[in-house]
Amino acid sequence: MKIKEDDIVLCTVKKIEGTAVFVEIEGGHYGSIVFSEIAAGRIRNIRDYVSVGRLIVCKILKIAPDHIELSFRRITAKERDMALDRHKKEAALKSLLKAIGEEPARIIDNIKDSYDVGDFFEEIKSNPKLFEKFLSKEKAEKISKMLSEKVEKEKFVKKKFVLKSLSEHGVRDIKEILNFENVDIKYLGSSTFSASSSGRDFKEAEGSLARILEEIEKKAKEKRAFFEIVKEK
Repeated sequence: MKIKEDDIVLCTVKKIEGTAVFVEIEGGHYGSIVFSEIAAGRIRNIRDYVSVGRLIVCKILKIAPDHIELSFRRITAKERDMALDRHKKEAALKSLLKAIGEEPARIIDNIKDSYDVGDFFEEIKSNPKLFEKFLSKEKAEKISKMLSEKVEKEKFVKKKFVLKSLSEHGVRDIKEILNFENVDIKYLGSSTFSASSSGRDFKEAEGSLARILEEIEKKAKEKRAFFEIVKEK
C-alpha cells in the first residue's frame, strides 16, 4: 500500500514509550505519534486516548526515509467514521472472497487499483457483475448470491443517544461505557452517538439494540455519566 502525506490511515498501537506512541500502519508501515499530536493540552493519562493493541485512525504528517510521523488529534469525527467504515467493508469483502476459495489480499489489491474499497462494496450490492472484472463469472455469481441472501436476512435498526461525563477521566469512562462488539456505535458530535444493530427480522434487531442501550445506561450510571436516548421526531 502506497502512502503519502495527509493520508488518513488505520493504525494499530504497538507500544507507548516515553512521550511517543508507536504504531503499525495498514500496509505494513511503521510510525510514531508524539503526545502533542494525541491531544491538545496536558495529557494526564495517555491510556484515556490510546492503548496497546487498539485500532486508531491517524493522519500522516511527514514521511522520512526511515520514519513516519502521524497525528491522532487532527482527525475529524467524519474522517474517523469513514476510515472505520472502509475497514469494516474491506473485512466483509475478505470474508466473501475466502468463502469462495479466493486469496483476499491479491483480489483486494487489484480492486484498489480501480476503486475505493468502500465504494466498491456498496456498488456490488446493486451491481454484483462488477466482480467479474476480478473473478471468473462462476465465482462472481456465487458472491452475488451470498450478498443477496445476506441483504434479505439482515434487518437493521438505529437509535441516537446522548452520553457525556464531567469526570476527570471522562474520555476513558465514555470509551469503557461504549465498549461493545456486537453493535455499531458512531460519534455524531456534541456528545451525541448513534447505535445500530441487525437481526433476522426487525423484532430481533430492535430487541438486541434495546438490551445494549439498557447496558449502556447501566454502565453510565455506574460511572456517574449522563445518558439519554434522543426521541425521534
